[in-house]
Amino acid sequence: KKGDSIKLNLETGEIDQIIKFEQNSLVYITGGNNIGRVGNLSHIEKHPGSYDIAHVRDNTGSTFATRIGNLFVVGEGKKALITLPKDKGIKLSLIEERDQRNKKRA
Repeated sequence: KKGDSIKLNLETGEIDQIIKFEQNSLVYITGGNNIGRVGNLSHIEKHPGSYDIAHVRDNTGSTFATRIGNLFVVGEGKKALITLPKDKGIKLSLIEERDQRNKKRA
């Protein structure tokens, strides 16, 4: 089905698992202003004749929206089937980033 992902066994070439593109799936953002973020798919807005918009909620509770074409399903619920980036796909505000840098320097 459109938007689903597969987990492929490279040794045998067989499909191990199919991850459905549905509400509450764990998604990775591959394009747009939110690139690199990870969160759970909340809902999808259908816009006939234009781009469909997906609303995503990350682990901190922040919500953001992006085009459906920018999503890649990487897991079910809170469990990722891939290794996530070091920050687990959480985007910090400018102030939070500054505070983190200052803590590392001190």
